[in-house]
Amino acid sequence: MRWVQQGVVTKPKIQYVLGINVRCHAFILVACVKHRHNEPMARPKSASHDLKREAILDVAAQCFAQQSYPSASMNDIAVACGTSKARLYHYYEGKEAILFDLLDRYTQHLLALVGETEARAQRRNLSEVEALHELIRVFLTEYENSATRHVSLLADTKFLSPPQFEHIRKRQRDVVAAFTRFLKRAYPARVTKVNETAVTMMLFGMINWTFTWLRPGGPLSYSAFAEEVVAMVEHGLGSPLGHDGPSDGAGA
Repeated sequence: MRWVQQGVVTKPKIQYVLGINVRCHAFILVACVKHRHNEPMARPKSASHDLKREAILDVAAQCFAQQSYPSASMNDIAVACGTSKARLYHYYEGKEAILFDLLDRYTQHLLALVGETEARAQRRNLSEVEALHELIRVFLTEYENSATRHVSLLADTKFLSPPQFEHIRKRQRDVVAAFTRFLKRAYPARVTKVNETAVTMMLFGMINWTFTWLRPGGPLSYSAFAEEVVAMVEHGLGSPLGHDGPSDGAGA
């Protein structure tokens, strides 16, 4: 273990029980760390440490989106962060750890947005339809602000280790299930056990890939597009489904 005090790295004194001072681990039975009086005990990681991690994740997501995850290296990320690779390793043990933390935080944030939307809908006494529309707006706002992280979620999950992959996939399934729940509550006569997956995926199909074509500052803003999606959902699911085929003259 190494201790850091006022920017200087020092080594703690080691006093071995029974007076045994043998470097070989096979002969060291018990050891205790004797701290010098001026050495502080290990402290929890500060808020600034977490903020620096967030900044690293933002830059890493940009590198992954621009270069692809396999092509981006720790050195590329360090250069983009304006720091050294050694300093970057102080926060993450490797590129794989960065990717997992990025996706773990992002999916956790998406689930938090669902909970916040539900709570806000209750406080504002929104109808179930209005709550769904609010969720669509909230997610598209997030997609605009976190486009590169969203790219990683859709493109780079396959590079995780199997346990990490399952962890993130479960979060994704939870987000999908939340949207299905909102849809069923908003349009109970139209969203059923038979079509709930198809309807949910149609909605995600409209909003999930906006990063490929909807550019900030373009002729259509994310907020304007959100209203287009809301209108399409409302007019598509808010009216009864006809089963009599196309109207007279359609397709003639």
